[in-house]
Amino acid sequence: MTERNRVTPMGEIVSIPLRGAWTGNRGRLHEGHDIVRFHSGALWLICALQFRGRWQEQWKPHHYTFLFFHDEAVAFAAGHRPCAECRHGAYIDYLDAWTSELGGPRPSAAQVNARLHAERLHQGTHRRKLHDSAWRDIPNGAFVLESGTPKLVLDDRLVEWTVEGYSAVTSRPRSGSSTLITPPSTAAVLRAGYPVQIDAAALSAS
Repeated sequence: MTERNRVTPMGEIVSIPLRGAWTGNRGRLHEGHDIVRFHSGALWLICALQFRGRWQEQWKPHHYTFLFFHDEAVAFAAGHRPCAECRHGAYIDYLDAWTSELGGPRPSAAQVNARLHAERLHQGTHRRKLHDSAWRDIPNGAFVLESGTPKLVLDDRLVEWTVEGYSAVTSRPRSGSSTLITPPSTAAVLRAGYPVQIDAAALSAS
């Protein structure tokens, strides 16, 4: 039976069989095998599936809840960022891209967490915050919401994401505005050239 621990681009935690390229967490969300809260703070991480041979029990009492992401683009859209321990190199690349595109001194982890938290949720709620953005400003690897469906932006294409993986392809509009799912700060990181991991099915879709 599929557990409820997969994350969609909208940040929802669902029970689907789609395998994940990454794990991660947003704190302790479970009681037994049930998800009972959406998050437990501003620290939302993307972690490696394996790290130094460590093994942790899933659904362990009083322990953070392991979540799984189809690919890194989905994890970014959901509002997570690379872990500074198990993905230290990716975390440094993320910060370098952040400062390159957004300017200012390199932020602390706490500053990154706080800014992402403000960009992904309406304050005091679990409602997802979406952002208006011009099509020309959306980088490859970001997600938009079109007709109620999350779609990945890849050059001149939009690749639909479903609970079974990437699916239909449509053309990316050349003008106008879109509804951006990926938090704007992470979209800036992508714009600066962060090498986001994207499932091969999306890259080959046509």
